[in-house]
Amino acid sequence: MKQKILKSRLTSLVLLCIGIAMMYIGVHRGEALVVMNKAIRVCMECIGIG
Repeated sequence: MKQKILKSRLTSLVLLCIGIAMMYIGVHRGEALVVMNKAIRVCMECIGIG
């Protein structure tokens, strides 16, 4: 039972680290700005301003 919990926690930790690394890479490449610009554009279209 203890091995199963340890393996589950290890898997979760590895996936968390991979996710954080991917987010860091995306922000470093400037993709957050691209996503924000697209979100603003979509929001403006829904409101009817743009």
